[in-house]
Amino acid sequence: MHRLLLICTAFFSIAGYGAVISGTIRDTKGGILPFSSVLVKGSTQGVSANSKGFYSISLEPGEYTLVCQYIGHKTEEKKIRLPAAGLLIDFVLAEQQYNLTNVVVTAGGEDPAYAIIRKAIEKREEHLKEIKKFQCEVYIKGQLQLRAFPKFFLGQKIDFEDGDTSKRKMLFLSETVAKYSVEEPGNRKIEVISTKVSGRSDGFGFSNPQFISFYENIISVGRGLNPRGFISPIADNALNYYHYKFEGTFFENGVEVSRIKVSPRRTYEPLFTGYINIIENEWRIQSVDLQLLKEQQMQVLDTLVIRQIYVPAGNFWVIKNQVIYPSGKIFGFDFFGNFVQVYDKFDLDPGFQKKFFNSTILKYFDSSNKKSMAYWDSIRPLPLLNEEKRDYKKKDSLEQARKDPHYLDSLDRKRNKVTLSGLLLTGQSISRQKRKETFSFEPLIRNFNYNTVEGGVVNFSPTYTKNYEGRRLLNLTTDIRYGFANRHFNAYLAGNYNFGKKYLHTISFSGGRRVFQYNNAQPIAAWVNSISTLLYEANYMKIYEADFFRTVYSTGIGGGVTVSADFQYQNRTALDNLADPVHWTDIKDRFFTPNYPLPGFFFVNPHNTASSLTLGVTWRPGGKYIEFPDRKISLGSKYPTFNASITKGIKGLFGSDADYTKWHISMHDNLNLKLGGRISFTVTAGGFLDATQVSAADYQHYLGNQTILASKDLESFELAPYYRYSNKASFNLTAHAEYHLNGLLTNKIPVFRKLNWFFVLGGSALHIDKGADYYEAYFGIENIFKVLRVDFVQGYEQAGGLPSGFRISLPL
Repeated sequence: MHRLLLICTAFFSIAGYGAVISGTIRDTKGGILPFSSVLVKGSTQGVSANSKGFYSISLEPGEYTLVCQYIGHKTEEKKIRLPAAGLLIDFVLAEQQYNLTNVVVTAGGEDPAYAIIRKAIEKREEHLKEIKKFQCEVYIKGQLQLRAFPKFFLGQKIDFEDGDTSKRKMLFLSETVAKYSVEEPGNRKIEVISTKVSGRSDGFGFSNPQFISFYENIISVGRGLNPRGFISPIADNALNYYHYKFEGTFFENGVEVSRIKVSPRRTYEPLFTGYINIIENEWRIQSVDLQLLKEQQMQVLDTLVIRQIYVPAGNFWVIKNQVIYPSGKIFGFDFFGNFVQVYDKFDLDPGFQKKFFNSTILKYFDSSNKKSMAYWDSIRPLPLLNEEKRDYKKKDSLEQARKDPHYLDSLDRKRNKVTLSGLLLTGQSISRQKRKETFSFEPLIRNFNYNTVEGGVVNFSPTYTKNYEGRRLLNLTTDIRYGFANRHFNAYLAGNYNFGKKYLHTISFSGGRRVFQYNNAQPIAAWVNSISTLLYEANYMKIYEADFFRTVYSTGIGGGVTVSADFQYQNRTALDNLADPVHWTDIKDRFFTPNYPLPGFFFVNPHNTASSLTLGVTWRPGGKYIEFPDRKISLGSKYPTFNASITKGIKGLFGSDADYTKWHISMHDNLNLKLGGRISFTVTAGGFLDATQVSAADYQHYLGNQTILASKDLESFELAPYYRYSNKASFNLTAHAEYHLNGLLTNKIPVFRKLNWFFVLGGSALHIDKGADYYEAYFGIENIFKVLRVDFVQGYEQAGGLPSGFRISLPL
């Protein structure tokens, strides 16, 4: 092995990459020390070892002092003279010995760690903000692997199509080198110099440095692990949450460092366990070795380990490397991985040009994902593992094979096998990889329904999808519907085409003959109405037929603004209930209601025609973006989203009876209260500027609900009858708000905290000018088995009615 390494170092020297120093890092028992840090003394230049303890660094020939660090072990320095041919330098690090001299803890006395932590807390904000601006280079490598996985999932056989039947799989492997620029307060920019994804030559890897600063009070780790975040061991109120134990001091880089063990005072709180090392007198972080467990209200993962090392840079200390180790098991998929970040080439006084910081916070340069393997071998600050090399080679070969027409044909034959579970439960897809085409069909269980107008209904909606280069995408859906009792046949074609580079443009079109709900937003699903009709004699869905065509165009225009135009024509025909609708149960004093949204709507005019034009604009100020070479993608904003639209019923156009003008504005936002939870709200206002001729389908409708199944989208009233509050008033106002406690309070209740169930509070309000007002309040429990939510809802009607009931939300 040593001879092989010498040959490699000599090769890189000859190839012009400088002289290479390489070796392994172990402890005194021969165990590897993964992701150890190797630095050039007096600088921030350095590399990390890989997970097998092997490192490699390229330097110009000369004299250096190398510094090798690993958390919990003594730092070792080696002075070397580096020849052009390179060197092999191994490190053996002894476990850190902690000095407890002169430390006396009396019975009942406070551990010395608390005094150290108090001083660290006092200096926390100062250290958080002391570096006003900087620029550095960061190398990011992420990998995620499977240890085991089930043979089937949701009725589908698990096949990675790689010819490997083993349970150990490399799911994801990527590398990135980026320039990371920061200017306080709040300006961040990442410029990706190079990026690589195993098996995807045109892919863009994990490129956003997820630097976790424990100087923050609340630590956000990824997305979805805990919506409240986790409390830092040196947060302002950390003493209320953590126990601390002083384990001794050691000297490193000429400073004295205290090692503190941290542990939660209570289980089921969002807290860390492990060690934090604090520099004496400066009271700043030298390194951390912390972990999160499920008991700390962590979602998805079983464990998450975070290790960081800081190094001196001028008058400050900066992050040198950070390693995150996630692991977990969900639905039989047993996974683990590591995400490494190595920071280098710090400039603590960069001269940023005017307008350098803008709405783009992550930018991929052109050809950043086209770098050669030789390039990566020359700049990579930690060597690849053998399994990573194999994965690159294997998946790159598979990618080339997948371009072969014969391979694509064989892949299609394998994927396109029709299965019983696919036909009945999950749907079926048929692909043609050579042409980038897919035909998909909904499951049969969703194609058969029942209502009191058509009787039994069969609905067949195949979809054709065609992918082109870049963002261009075409979708076509043919919907064929037949009612067995009324013998009505309806069919229409719908499609949309996406295109554009900098901004996404979408053209949608549809036309034919279709069955519509009077509220075109479809407040009740056909399958839910089938159940309520057959089992409970409650035909909530109200429908009509129409010959129609519609076209919509929308596009972004910059600054977080999207504009749209929507023209629609409907030639409507009212429908009546069947003479004797089917019902499987006979409930006393309950009868099917007529197929009208409200009594009298269509008694006078059962047929009408409407042409309408809607112009809309959506604005989300302060939006942040990822910029790829050929497109931009929105990352959202800390500000609310505003919508405004105006709809005009155009009398006389294509025989239209409609003659009205309707306006609508709305605002939506999510407020992250961190430990306090999250508040989401939507406020809308609207009305009719004129209502000379308004048919039932053109009224202002609301998303009501009269079944136990709820759809929580912050626009629905969970107890309101579907059409009771439909109106053509000049002004109406709605407000919906939810407060997700995300574990607040429930982490104090034994059963709830163990199951990780969360409370949610909410309310809705409706005001109609010269009409009836309506209000709802509800209390719910969410995150039941990760997917289920149950609410108790109390309604308040203006006339004095007090409806109430339970609602269940399912992610279906």
